[in-house]
Amino acid sequence: MTIQDITRRLRPQTISQDIDSFHGLQTVSTYNTTRADASAANLQEVYQTMLISQQTETEKLALYRAAADAARLAEWEFHNAVLAMKEVVRGQYGSDSDQAQAVGLKKKSDRKRPSRKKTVAIA
Repeated sequence: MTIQDITRRLRPQTISQDIDSFHGLQTVSTYNTTRADASAANLQEVYQTMLISQQTETEKLALYRAAADAARLAEWEFHNAVLAMKEVVRGQYGSDSDQAQAVGLKKKSDRKRPSRKKTVAIA
């Protein structure tokens, strides 16, 4: 028997086939086994556990998505507030002030004037 890698998720197609097999087993009235892990009662129990776990995962995933959306909106609100603060500092103190440099803006006198690049003719 091959070694099973239980760290990865099963494909939805595999789980669907397993559920179909489980429902098919319920129509077999003479099914009886001595293996505890393959008994009808154990199959029903682990099926219910799987459904509950999947429902819990879905609920927590929805909560995660809502929290991620709230964090994204809060990040944008903070970013826009910082941009507004930089505009106010530039307006109050000027583009060439130390205060503008303190909040992360480049001083106007530190900027290089654009220069034209000489084109080299290729012969």
